[in-house]
Amino acid sequence: MTRTRRALGALVATGAMLALAACGGSSSDDGSSAKGGGEVEVFTWWAEGSEKAGLDALVKVFDQQNPGVKFVNGAVAGGAGSDAKAVLASRLQTNDPPGTFQAHAGAELTDYINNGQIEDLSDLYEKNGWNDQFPQSLLDRLTVDGKIYSVPSNIHRANLVWANPAVLQDAGVDPAATYDSMDAWIADLKKIKAAGKIPLSIATDWTQVNLLETVLLSDLGVDGYNGLWDGSTDWAGSDVTDALDDYKTLLDMTNEDRQSLDWPDATQLVIDGDAAFNVMGDWAVAAFEGQDKEFNKDFLAYPVPGTDGVFDFLADSFTMPVGAPDPATTEDWLNTVASPEGQEAFNKAKGSIPANTEADTSDFGAYQQTAIESYAQDDIVSSLAHGAAAPITWLTDITAAVAKFGSTGDVDGFQSDLADAADKNAAG
Repeated sequence: MTRTRRALGALVATGAMLALAACGGSSSDDGSSAKGGGEVEVFTWWAEGSEKAGLDALVKVFDQQNPGVKFVNGAVAGGAGSDAKAVLASRLQTNDPPGTFQAHAGAELTDYINNGQIEDLSDLYEKNGWNDQFPQSLLDRLTVDGKIYSVPSNIHRANLVWANPAVLQDAGVDPAATYDSMDAWIADLKKIKAAGKIPLSIATDWTQVNLLETVLLSDLGVDGYNGLWDGSTDWAGSDVTDALDDYKTLLDMTNEDRQSLDWPDATQLVIDGDAAFNVMGDWAVAAFEGQDKEFNKDFLAYPVPGTDGVFDFLADSFTMPVGAPDPATTEDWLNTVASPEGQEAFNKAKGSIPANTEADTSDFGAYQQTAIESYAQDDIVSSLAHGAAAPITWLTDITAAVAKFGSTGDVDGFQSDLADAADKNAAG
């Protein structure tokens, strides 16, 4: 993904100036937008940890590229954005949109599009040459009825196991072991449990949905998993039952305090040696490396058993809300998000990989190099937990079913709830 970037930098800068003119904004001598007070409120859920570090790095580039425009941090804390999305929904309903808001690329945008709450950015893509700078596999996932409504800042992978090799060795499990199925992995999880360690750390509901999607992907395969979202796989079928049985087995191997934790806490259990494994997206790499842990020495990361050769995709992206206070400064932000410089700075800090193929990734970390290679050659599927596979309403119903199952442990009831959610949302 390493490219020469000087020519692109000029192109992006030109695109930014054209975008300002197209929106009716103008620039004062100090570089600020004359319209809307020269500021942009950026609404995200990146309020702490590696996520905030990534945002801070992106803001630094934004300030350099737009010295007269004030960045206003509208972050709302909460894992995977559940709290932020609720606040955002209220603001959009009351016609009080921020300058831009973070959303996962893919089906998560469906409700915003159908409600007429975000602008079509296709002209901006043409103007700035982004159709040539983003991979076609990504553009396909951004496009809805021939239009593109967001600008991706990165590409993340959701189907990863993080492991502490010292814990594995102490439990009599080979740290170099590979697993081609859930059954093989579960056998070693049982050994770890017998040794008195937490086999698999997990946190609150959204992390459990992340675990569920990886089990479904492992047991159903790519076609079966994709079929859950296009209707060709029956949620009430026996193959889904088998996957839910595996999910129940895994959940029984997790920490009892999971509902009181968020993802950094669950990851920390692995870092501290209290747990052997954690299933989490690759934003977790920043947590390990931020504590001076070395990849393939102090920690391991590899695809969830049964999903080798599959890249479970999500991307953070930014929108232009309908009625944005100052479209000119919003375009300034979007131009920085898309730029190679912005993507390099942001993704180094966050653990993801750039969406823009012109970004220089030569000095990215060892894990990130594996992600770059995997995205280029693996089968790509869309993440459920992170907004790529299903609209917000469907994900909300699945999350409610997951939370209920966490209390009841009733697989039959769980499957019935998931099938009902599919019928409801497919009909909708």
